[in-house]
Amino acid sequence: MKTLLDLENWNRKEHFQHFRQMEEPFFGATVEIDCTKAYQTAKSLKASFFIYYLHKTLVAVNSIENFKYRIADDQIYINDRVDASATIGREDGTFGFSLIEYNPDFKIFEQNALAEIERIQNTTGLFTRSFDDDNLIHFSAIPWLNFTSLSHARSYTFPDSCPKISFGKMITSETGKRTIAMSVHVHHALMDGLHMGQFVDCFQGLMNNDK
Repeated sequence: MKTLLDLENWNRKEHFQHFRQMEEPFFGATVEIDCTKAYQTAKSLKASFFIYYLHKTLVAVNSIENFKYRIADDQIYINDRVDASATIGREDGTFGFSLIEYNPDFKIFEQNALAEIERIQNTTGLFTRSFDDDNLIHFSAIPWLNFTSLSHARSYTFPDSCPKISFGKMITSETGKRTIAMSVHVHHALMDGLHMGQFVDCFQGLMNNDK
């Protein structure tokens, strides 16, 4: 479900009109996330760390209203729920685009994620399903690289306002602290650095939690 934003009375109306006209309206940043506690929690739950931090990402996304905005027909719609289209790797080195539905209950989310990962790994090709709605984030993990910046392949002619969130290689220091790079790219017509900062702070707080 989604509702129409009252654009005429939105305090970012001018920002929306300005940035949506740009050939590249997305901006991004890469930040270092402390994942020491989160990694321990995932292991105590006997859960995949990838699925664990994907869930925390979606909890944060669904907590920040601007991350739920999408552009369609020159209007902004607010989604009730945002899911994830994550790239899922296969043994042959290829990957496919998944659709993993968000649920605030981690156990339910984990079951959904495991089923979709298994489905992708037993199919071939990039698109193994249709994507009828844009209540998504585009999500990926690059566990081979401890990157400090990241760019994305994009078609400027394709209408797209979905946030793109990527994670790098987890690094463990001599003291035992674990960190991971997180790249966040968002549509500037829908949000600013303030909202990205709110998202990062929310996500880090969730990663520090022991649940």
